Amino acid sequence: MKQERLLLWTLAAINFTHIVDFMILMPLGPQLMRIFDISPREFGLLVSSYTFSAGLSSFLGAFVLDKYDRKKIMLWVFLGFLLGTLACALSPNYPILLISRIVSGVFGGLTSALVLAIIGDVIPDARRGRAMGLVMAAFSVASVFGVPFGLFIASISNWHAPFFFLAGLSLVIFWMIYKFIPNITAHLVEQRFKPSPLQVIKRVTGNPNQMRAITLTIMMMLGQFTIIPFLSPYMVANVGFTDLQLTFIYISGGFFTIFTSPWVGRLTDRYGKVKVFTVFMSLNIIPIGVITQLGVTPIPYVLLITTMFFVTSNGRMVPAAALITGTAKPENRGSFLSFNSAVQQLGAGVASFFAGMVLTENASGELVNFEIIGYIAIVFSLLCIPLIRRIKVIDTEAVVAVAQVEQPDLQK
Repeated sequence: MKQERLLLWTLAAINFTHIVDFMILMPLGPQLMRIFDISPREFGLLVSSYTFSAGLSSFLGAFVLDKYDRKKIMLWVFLGFLLGTLACALSPNYPILLISRIVSGVFGGLTSALVLAIIGDVIPDARRGRAMGLVMAAFSVASVFGVPFGLFIASISNWHAPFFFLAGLSLVIFWMIYKFIPNITAHLVEQRFKPSPLQVIKRVTGNPNQMRAITLTIMMMLGQFTIIPFLSPYMVANVGFTDLQLTFIYISGGFFTIFTSPWVGRLTDRYGKVKVFTVFMSLNIIPIGVITQLGVTPIPYVLLITTMFFVTSNGRMVPAAALITGTAKPENRGSFLSFNSAVQQLGAGVASFFAGMVLTENASGELVNFEIIGYIAIVFSLLCIPLIRRIKVIDTEAVVAVAQVEQPDLQK
């Protein structure tokens, strides 16, 4: 099982870089809005540009991901991600940064689909919850270490520094991909024919179970990414946080989810994906309702609510990802998950762009209408609960053909 653990740690590291690359822009929002003299709407475009480009690349990736060895295509995709992150670090102004974020999103979206596809190929359904819990703990590590460290080096240097740091870290992870991810080709053996792009689309859209899974993904994004991109600007403008104090939010929330994410994975395998999802999604609406109506508030109280938000958000994602991954068979898992990643990114982009349109600044610089965004997020979140009950897992076993026969642990 050692080789399997190394594989999962590598996938978690990939997830970490992708999450930090996306998340680091949000707490930098107050700085970037001042430095570039941009409005909340323009900042919302900066955030959503990443998700829109990731969604488009994931859609196009659905036509090719199942045609190649998972390891080889991951190497190429992660190289593109590394170069896009370096371009962000070198951006001199808002327009160039916007273009660089689009480039990063193109490859970042594909890494998400590939990570889930590899887990689905390697880990059977009975242990998939724990695997998802480990890989998604990368969000927690990103919150505890990646984002606060990025904010710290940005505060002592400039906003370019976090992206330079992330590009350097990506070099190390690129080596990990080469070293610890085996050649995964079982999906190629099981394909009896090479479907055309039209056949790929029909195979996904013609499957009611998979379409329900994709709809769930959209609803979850609309219930979260109307809130997340503007959490930091709102805390500074309305609640009274300083740029440095924003790190407390991410450190506190991330620290707790480091422990709760694997725990939720174990609960998922023990009690079932739907039950665990229902509990955490129900709990998630509480901090959403409170956060979006905060005024000037003491830091400890804010940290209690934001930590609950992080923990419950992560808690609903682990069982949902495990369930969605199991709705496709190996021969079309990459295509389906790429489609799913596309709608996930597009849903997040639409949500953040919509929130940027609704939010306005008053004369004193405070953000207005965030409570309206909160009500909308709660409605979409609650609609996810009856929907997930109609989604079924069809693939319960993992069958992997690896090039190296000395790696039998992956087949257990």
